Amino acid sequence: MKYIKTFLLLGFIGALLGGIALTGIYFYIKPDLPSVAILKDVRLQTPMRIYTHDGKLISQYGVKRRIPVTLDQAPDLLQKAILATEDNRFYEHFGIDPIGITRAFINLVLTGEKSQGASTLTQQLARGFFLTREKTYIRKIKEVFIALHMETELSKDEIFELYLNKVELGHRSFGFGAAAQVYYGKRLDELTLAQIATLAGLPQAPSVLNPVSRPQRSVERRRIVLLRMLDEGYITRQQFDEAASAPVTAEKHGAEIELDAPYLADLIYSEMVTLYGKEEAETGGYQVYATVSSELQQAAQNAVKQNLHDYDERHGFRGAVARLWPQEQSNAEPNQEETSTECDSEPLYPDWLCEVTEETLINQLDNAGAFGFVFPVAVISVDEQSFTTRDVTGIERVIEWEGMDWARPFLSDSRQGQPPSQASDIVSAGDIVYIREQDNQWRLAQLPEVSGAFVALDPYDGAVQAIVGGYSFYQSQFNRATQAKRQVGSNIKPFVYSAALDNGYTVASIINDAPINEWDEATGVAWRPQNSPAEYDGPIRMRVALGKSKNVVSVRLLRGVGLDNTIEHLTRFGLDKADIHRDETVSLGSSSHTPLEIVRGMATIANGGFLIEPYFIDRVLNETGEVLWQTNPVVACSDCDETNSPQQQPVSEEADIEALLAAELNQSLPVQTDSDEVLAAPRVITPQNAFLVADMMRTAVRANGSWNKKTYWQGTGWRARNILQRTDLAGKTGTTNDSRDAWFSGFSRNLVATAWVGFDDMTRQLGRAAYNNPLAKRDPDRFGWMGNAMVGTESGAMAAQPAWIRFMQVALEDEPEEAMSVPDDIVRVRIDRTSGKLTRRTDHTTLFEYFLRGTEPTMYVLDDEVMDPAEQEDSTPDVEEIF
Repeated sequence: MKYIKTFLLLGFIGALLGGIALTGIYFYIKPDLPSVAILKDVRLQTPMRIYTHDGKLISQYGVKRRIPVTLDQAPDLLQKAILATEDNRFYEHFGIDPIGITRAFINLVLTGEKSQGASTLTQQLARGFFLTREKTYIRKIKEVFIALHMETELSKDEIFELYLNKVELGHRSFGFGAAAQVYYGKRLDELTLAQIATLAGLPQAPSVLNPVSRPQRSVERRRIVLLRMLDEGYITRQQFDEAASAPVTAEKHGAEIELDAPYLADLIYSEMVTLYGKEEAETGGYQVYATVSSELQQAAQNAVKQNLHDYDERHGFRGAVARLWPQEQSNAEPNQEETSTECDSEPLYPDWLCEVTEETLINQLDNAGAFGFVFPVAVISVDEQSFTTRDVTGIERVIEWEGMDWARPFLSDSRQGQPPSQASDIVSAGDIVYIREQDNQWRLAQLPEVSGAFVALDPYDGAVQAIVGGYSFYQSQFNRATQAKRQVGSNIKPFVYSAALDNGYTVASIINDAPINEWDEATGVAWRPQNSPAEYDGPIRMRVALGKSKNVVSVRLLRGVGLDNTIEHLTRFGLDKADIHRDETVSLGSSSHTPLEIVRGMATIANGGFLIEPYFIDRVLNETGEVLWQTNPVVACSDCDETNSPQQQPVSEEADIEALLAAELNQSLPVQTDSDEVLAAPRVITPQNAFLVADMMRTAVRANGSWNKKTYWQGTGWRARNILQRTDLAGKTGTTNDSRDAWFSGFSRNLVATAWVGFDDMTRQLGRAAYNNPLAKRDPDRFGWMGNAMVGTESGAMAAQPAWIRFMQVALEDEPEEAMSVPDDIVRVRIDRTSGKLTRRTDHTTLFEYFLRGTEPTMYVLDDEVMDPAEQEDSTPDVEEIF
């Protein structure tokens, strides 16, 4: 009895001291324990994912890869595999497992090493969220307290679901949803039992047990997981045998990108970082939906790349990018005595060149790199009119004559050499060259040195429909669509003509298309702006002048309106006043603007006179799919004319800045989705002005008049109407001095787009291309030339417009024609074709023309003033002008 009392007393004292010690430890580490609020609102660090408007994944940003799943989405076998391996009594204990702790303690006493863990899933989760993996007593004590804390605040299912999404599983994958994608490129519900067991075995040591880095060790670990599942009765012996003997099928996968649009993704990423900060944007689990559709974005990317290849092929082949062996060895005769037996066993190349190893080949091809449509290959043999290539994977391809006959030698941007007659004129064995596939044919190619950009908008609300910043983002991350300010050339003229209409001119006003030769006292030189080509028609109607892009007429219109008035009018289209030159060259497009700025200005003409704000993001969702933010753009609102008239809302530089700041604020704040309020864009030109400019731009993209009556003339962008076969298109070409920049901007009723082509080196000219007979012969329709068969000096119509046309072929394929509506106060009268005066004649010397009511001509042409083109000297258009 005495001993029992002593034992009880000691036990009581021990328990009391233990309780005091435990309480002391608790208060000691209490400041490091997470709050209840954190446990109740645990947020996973989920990467930001960017989608097209129709739900195609474009990109993923964030160091940690995570694809959150609910417990219901996790396969039953995966749940059982995890429980059997990590914590089979998970649903029975209270956060710590006494049996597991006892086992670990006994092992520590017997071995003196902390080799066995006793952590439950709850403890592992606590460590993953709040602690490190270091094996210290204080960390273990903290882990226990946090686990107990979590069990009181969260249900078992909530803890298990957090574990499924939080646990680190190697190769930057966090959670089993991400691991399934990283290792197998699958969803969880698509995994086999062997793959499930492999993933379930990773939490213990993901860096050394993953099937990519350590496949053999992963097989051993997989077997342990399967044995635990077999012992618990979760699988049968047959399932165990099949899964245990299954081959390792894992390989590293990236995010399941469905549309590679890096320029667009980078723009959205940058905007999200601006709004939320880098860390929050990359870990907040945001699902960002862009305004673009996958179809139009892909069409724009293909159009830009193909257009740059067309330009590149017109200007000749620049030769191989590298060589596998010296040039003189390519034509050497084989020396059988020097041929080794080892080489003869598996020759990679001709026998006498067997010193070129697979490693050499891979290094050379890797150095060349794959971009856009092209990838590098080695030329391993050359026949008379074909050559054979091998790529980095060992696949051989034969390039036939039709895939290389374009390859005249490149001499300069304006000169090409003689056409080749055989393959050896182009390549030699040992060359590293690029190839690409086009129309199911492999073609010799090269990485374009010329650059391009493309932007398409919805003209009514500014939603970006497609954007391309260059040939390849992986070659150059500079986004030329939004960052490159380039001289716009004749793309400025619609805005100048709009200013003229606002200052007393009409579409039928007669302006003298005659050379200007004016002495400039300030510079001491004469200014002689010239037309391109240098042809002058004398008195000419304003519509024809815009359609033919007459430079001197644009200068005379600026003089009539006034420089200050013209510059003020240009700012109405969203152009930055600081970028506009304060001299008469502004009428010819000497100012520099980005393609995004130009397409925004063109949208004003297309939508009837409203200045919209381009935007890229449609909505932002959180990781559970809840809408956090929905865009509420300013829109072209014809019903809001009374509150958005030019008189009541004048547009100045200050007002434009305020509008931009308001738009940015709109992008930064949540929008109340239950509101029907429409944010109206400011009206900057009248609907009548916009209509008349757009109608003039329609004549710029078609042939006009009658060939037989000698009234025929072509707009500089005539290929648009000819190829697309639509009457509801409007557009304008643009070419700068010495052809350093080429533009084409145009629109249909519901889509406006701008294409630009030029060299990043602004001193380099686009040059000219000579006739290429093989390419021309393969073009079935000379009047449909739109690619590498075109000849002459590079211009907006030749270098930039084909990209616009290719895009519109896709964008408008299923869209019915929709003519522009005629606004109020627009009248249509018959005028004399030459003088612009009213006429009573109804023959080919006349035509119907639109006017703002009150500006139509009042005088009739006299009979002796009528000029019949059919009775004049030959006025057939110059061949170079047509082609």
